[in-house]
Amino acid sequence: MVVVGSPRGRGGLTGLSDVRHLAMQIIMGRWFMVFACFLIMAAAGATYMFGLYSGEIKKSLGYDQSTLNLLSFFKDLGANVGVLSGLINEVTPPWVVLSMGAVLNFFGYFMIWLAVTKRIAKPQVWQMCLYICIGANSQAFANTGALVTCVKNFPESRGAVLGILKGYVGLSGAIITQLFYAVYYKDTKALILFIGWLPAAISCVFLRTIRIMKVIRQPNELKVFYNFLYISLGLATFLMIMIIIEKHFNGFTRPEYGLRCWCPLLALPATRHRRHRGIQTMGTEERSPKRPVPNRDQHRDAEPGNVPPSATTSPRRQDPLLRS
Repeated sequence: MVVVGSPRGRGGLTGLSDVRHLAMQIIMGRWFMVFACFLIMAAAGATYMFGLYSGEIKKSLGYDQSTLNLLSFFKDLGANVGVLSGLINEVTPPWVVLSMGAVLNFFGYFMIWLAVTKRIAKPQVWQMCLYICIGANSQAFANTGALVTCVKNFPESRGAVLGILKGYVGLSGAIITQLFYAVYYKDTKALILFIGWLPAAISCVFLRTIRIMKVIRQPNELKVFYNFLYISLGLATFLMIMIIIEKHFNGFTRPEYGLRCWCPLLALPATRHRRHRGIQTMGTEERSPKRPVPNRDQHRDAEPGNVPPSATTSPRRQDPLLRS
């Protein structure tokens, strides 16, 4: 395997052009695309956090419990209607689906945040139902753009891909909550704004990264996804332990939330990607297999006058005509 920048490659990183080429090779690679899908799915679970900010909606807008249940119904309706995103994904590239999901997510939750903070006139109930339905429906666009694309790029390992990505969706509620405490601490109204701009920003950052790529089967592909699975299990265990400790000590301070969130949540997947970034982005390894190195002893035995020992000591390997 030859990596750009290695002594056996093109002479090392001799200039800015080499650094730029290496960076683009990493960013546009297959495994960085998987890492980007993990981040998008880890931020696509805002619908699981309705219980954290529903109290602010009820108190700020003066809703009763039946109205709150109606909002919850439209939230679930938007989250489970994914036909539109699927149809759009059939005729457009993934970046279009992710862009639409980012716009819908930001618009829906941003309008709810404006209503809760009384920056706009109190909306009607049907308007709030429409806002939360639009915001929740953006999750279907994120799932389609990231999950379907990743499965198409790794069809031989689609079972592992589906399991890991859906696992990050399940962890997304806990991940976003811990990040929210690190950024906004306990301002519950700001949580609505946070789940509005964070998933949209992540989707916009990785618009060019997530795309359909040429399928290249790698021998260690499934092993890499198993390693990602182990990291996901470790992350889930870490979050569970931190939540238990938080409940036992009645919460942490804001710097403690920041210290325990940013390092584990972002460093662990990046570590796995860094280990496998040497794999050629366009699959040059698979297209040009290594040639077998000839054995020096074989060349010596093939010279005239040199008879291999097996030809004299093992009559079973001699030619039948010679033995006769």
